[in-house]
Amino acid sequence: MRRLADPSRIHSLMRALGRAADQPGRIYFTGGVTAVLTGWRSSTVDVDLIFVPERDPLFRALPGLKERLEINVEIASPAHFVPELPGWKERSIYIGREGKLDFFHYDPYAQALAKIERGHAKDLADVDAMIRRGWVKRGELMRLFDQIEPELYRFPAVDPPSFRRAVEAVVGMA
Repeated sequence: MRRLADPSRIHSLMRALGRAADQPGRIYFTGGVTAVLTGWRSSTVDVDLIFVPERDPLFRALPGLKERLEINVEIASPAHFVPELPGWKERSIYIGREGKLDFFHYDPYAQALAKIERGHAKDLADVDAMIRRGWVKRGELMRLFDQIEPELYRFPAVDPPSFRRAVEAVVGMA
């Protein structure tokens, strides 16, 4: 059984991925990793990330790293669950560099919308933490939701009216 990913394990993963990279690239962390690295949670079950651009050496390194570091790693981002937000790369928050890789927290607005859509208590607590830290402004969150709402048909698991009500509740419009 793998262990929870704490800051030490996440940083070890970053260093190992930096060594495995054969070309420059970016890794975007999302979900629990953002919560752990910013200190509002002590650990997370999974390390959710994406590679930009996707590179085979990094994918090939993951199985061994997961075993050696005893952590769960998933290829996942908010864009797997809700439409990609315009400008997400520019809003992503730089963490640091290891080897040829730059590491980022995936756009907090995209993370917040994906968490609101999922609606778990821990996810909503994360959204609250992002708002309290100033990473997410309520009005901008609503504006970005309005931009992606016409694309929700591409995500059959999402119920657009329920999602809208949940976002409005978070931004204080409900």
